[in-house]
Amino acid sequence: METYNFLENLSKAFQTGGPWMVAIAVSMTFAVAISLERFARLFFRYSVDGASFMFEVQKYVLANDVDGAIRVCNGAGDAALAKVIKAGLQRASRSQDQIQNALDSVSLEMIPKLEKRLPYLALIANIATLLGLLGTITGLIRSFDAIALADPAQRQAVLSSGIAEAMNATAFGLITAIFTMVVHSILTNRATRILGEIDEFGVKLMDLLSARKYKHSSEKGD
Repeated sequence: METYNFLENLSKAFQTGGPWMVAIAVSMTFAVAISLERFARLFFRYSVDGASFMFEVQKYVLANDVDGAIRVCNGAGDAALAKVIKAGLQRASRSQDQIQNALDSVSLEMIPKLEKRLPYLALIANIATLLGLLGTITGLIRSFDAIALADPAQRQAVLSSGIAEAMNATAFGLITAIFTMVVHSILTNRATRILGEIDEFGVKLMDLLSARKYKHSSEKGD
């Protein structure tokens, strides 16, 4: 019953908010759609437990089993870190410059995928705020214009209607903006964390491959 009353009040507030409410609702729809898509990719598809993943890779590399380390990367699916590490492992027998170039190349490919559509969320938050402000202004203008023309008996009702339109438009605009800004912050931090892991574990892979080459050359010398 309480849920029904809440939805009914929400519907009335939306209808009272005037024509700009439709634009705010469209903004919210886009924000939710982008948020769900980015959450699915950044928290699941492109994500992997970096420490555990690198521990598995390290075991194979130190055992001189690069193919085994590549299989670990293949098992991580589309995870961004796994793709970068795999690119380095595939050139494990080459020079450090070639390995670093491979890591950098795939890292640069992953950056746009990780940051894709995130700027749109910041844009939607700003647009929603401005649409709410626009609804406030148009509601107050309509109120004052109607007061000037309405007879004294209707002025209170007209003023109440205009103020309700202005306040509801502001409220819905701010709700949309706050939601979008929070989600944008969470997703941006997640993308930054993944990129940080790529940089960190890319350097560790270079150290591992260098140690492997040194060990291998020492064994040959013996």
